[in-house]
Amino acid sequence: MRATVICTTLAVAAACQPVDRKKVSNVLDTLRAAMDTAALVQPPAGPGATRAMAVPGFSTPESVLHDSTQDIYFVSNINGSPTAKDGNGFISRVRPDGAIENLKFIEGGRAGVTLNAPKGMALAGDTLWVADIDALRAFNARTGAPLDSFKLDSAGAVFLNDLTIASGAIYITDTGIKFDDVGNVLHPGPDRVFRIGPDRKITVAARGDSLGWPNGITVDPVGKRFIIVAFGPAKSVLAWKPGDKAPKVIAKGAGGFDGVEVAGTRILVSSWADSTVSAYESGQEVKVITGVPSPADIGYDAKRNRVLIPILAGNRIEIWQLK
Repeated sequence: MRATVICTTLAVAAACQPVDRKKVSNVLDTLRAAMDTAALVQPPAGPGATRAMAVPGFSTPESVLHDSTQDIYFVSNINGSPTAKDGNGFISRVRPDGAIENLKFIEGGRAGVTLNAPKGMALAGDTLWVADIDALRAFNARTGAPLDSFKLDSAGAVFLNDLTIASGAIYITDTGIKFDDVGNVLHPGPDRVFRIGPDRKITVAARGDSLGWPNGITVDPVGKRFIIVAFGPAKSVLAWKPGDKAPKVIAKGAGGFDGVEVAGTRILVSSWADSTVSAYESGQEVKVITGVPSPADIGYDAKRNRVLIPILAGNRIEIWQLK
C-alpha cells in the first residue's frame, strides 16, 4: 500500500491533507469510472514498455507478485478500506496469459483464513507471506492453507505495507498511516521497518523520519542492500542496510512512491503522483511506463521481462512488456 485509497487518490502532492469523506466518495466514483473506460482503450506506448493486457475483475488490488516456481501471479485484494479489520480480504491466482485461475484462492473468513486488508507479499519457498494491517500472515502458495502468523500490534504496528525476505529474516515497512473518526487521513508515524528473524523475534530494524513514510521495500542483490521508496513528501528512493543510522537518498522523483522492484541494474518504482513507473540507474529518473493511475505495489516477471501493475482504484491489473 502501500498507501491508503483516500490519501493516495486525493492528496499525494499535498502530503495527505485532511479530506471530507463525502467528497472522497464522489471523487473515487468519478476516478473509477474514468479508469474503467481507460482500461478499454490501448494507451500510447510508454518510452520503455508497451501494455500487453489489462485484467479486470479485482477488488482494490494492492500488490502483484510473480511466483517463478509455479509461474503464476498472486494478486492481493484489500476489498474495502485499507485499515478495516473486516475479514473480507483475498488473494487471487492469475496465469501469465491473463486468465484468472482462482479469484479467491485465499479468502478471509473461509477455511480458517483470517485476512482483512492484504497488501505487500513475499515468497519463501512455497510459503506466501502477506502484510495485513498490523499482522503478518503465511499461507501455502500451492494450496492456500493458512500456515503461520505474527501479530505486530503489540509492537505498535500502524500500517504494515510491503515486505521482503533476506537471509531468512522478513523485513516489513510500516508507513504510519491512520484515519480519524470522520475519515481524515493522518500520519502519526512512527516510520519503521520491522524485522522478524529466523528465531521469530520481532524487532525494529530501522526507525525515523528519514524513512519518509516507507512504502515499498525490496532487496537489491547487485548493490547488496535494501531499496525502500518513500510515499511521503520527501519523494525519495532510499538505500539501506541493517545497522545504518539512516537510509541514504539515492534518487529523487515525482513522489507518492508505492511499489519497487529490481530488474537487473534498474530500480523500478511506481508513483501515484504522476501515474508512472520509472527506472532509476545512477540516480537518474527515466519514465518507463506512463498513464497508469493509482499504480500500487508493482511486481516483476523476470521470465518474460514484464512489469505487473495493480491499478488499485480501477480494480484491475495491467501487464506491461518492457522493451
